[in-house]
Amino acid sequence: MHRALQWSLGEGGAVQCSLCSHRCLIKDARTGICGVRRNENGVLYATTYGKVSAEAVDPIEKKPLYHFLPGTLSYSLGSIGCNFRCEHCQNWHISRAERDASSLPDLSPEEGVRRARAAGCASISWTYNEPTIWHEYALDMGMRARGEGLATVYVTNGYITEEALRELSPMLMAYRVDIKSFSEDFYRRVCGARLQPVLDSAVLARELGMHVEVVNLVIPGLNDSTEETGALIRWIVEHLGPDTPVHFTRFHPDYHMQDRKATPVAVLERIYHQAKDLGLRYPYLGNVLSHPFESTYCPRCGALCIERRGFSAVFRHLEGHTCTMCGERIEYVGNH
Repeated sequence: MHRALQWSLGEGGAVQCSLCSHRCLIKDARTGICGVRRNENGVLYATTYGKVSAEAVDPIEKKPLYHFLPGTLSYSLGSIGCNFRCEHCQNWHISRAERDASSLPDLSPEEGVRRARAAGCASISWTYNEPTIWHEYALDMGMRARGEGLATVYVTNGYITEEALRELSPMLMAYRVDIKSFSEDFYRRVCGARLQPVLDSAVLARELGMHVEVVNLVIPGLNDSTEETGALIRWIVEHLGPDTPVHFTRFHPDYHMQDRKATPVAVLERIYHQAKDLGLRYPYLGNVLSHPFESTYCPRCGALCIERRGFSAVFRHLEGHTCTMCGERIEYVGNH
């Protein structure tokens, strides 16, 4: 095990974790809600440091990130555990930390960076399960990655604390955050968490200079009302900016939520047009194979600038950051 960061000693041998917004008070020989940060004799340890459950070379579009190094590959790593308890989790087999971390293969930060470069990747992504709870490992690998010219990505539920996100900020470049609903009740019932810390972390990530993209998984009957999606879109435009890419993605039944049908494409299309009407310049649809609304269009003239089919990205009427049809600037982070 690896000694953790972001904690303090409490009373009676308990430790107070300050990594995520649960701020668990962890008794001796116990773990926090995440299942992977453990108190041993008054010291907090990260039990999954260097323990990898999933490793892949993915298109950056798979994260999904559409305005961060489009068309490049990202070396992607995951472990086990999560600080949420989402009823619809699609990675439940690794997010539930019931498996013994000691059985997982080890991957050092140095070797991870070497593999990323050898695979021709432009970035490293911590993904698949919640990267916040892999804090020390991602921080160590990320600092090495940045030193060797690689970009860095979190695919996160956004429940990280301000102090932990500030600690990551020298190395973390892209913050792809789920805003699962714009309802505190949804977060409490479906995720076992709260909405406000997620909103706060997204705003802070932007203030710290990270590239922010948002995913909203649209679940029929739970978070798809015109009122809720409108409130979410207005909040994003006001607090993250109208150029923030937002992915409204299709729900498929999974885990403990198999009693609902997949999201109708017509509902997603309605939300897309609602987002455009409310001033969001770069809304997208996700989990809808080869839909036109996966592509990037010029927000001024409507020209096709980046065409996407699945996870491929082809630049069309775009030279640098300029739409060649009307001269409008298209905001994205270019290749390093």
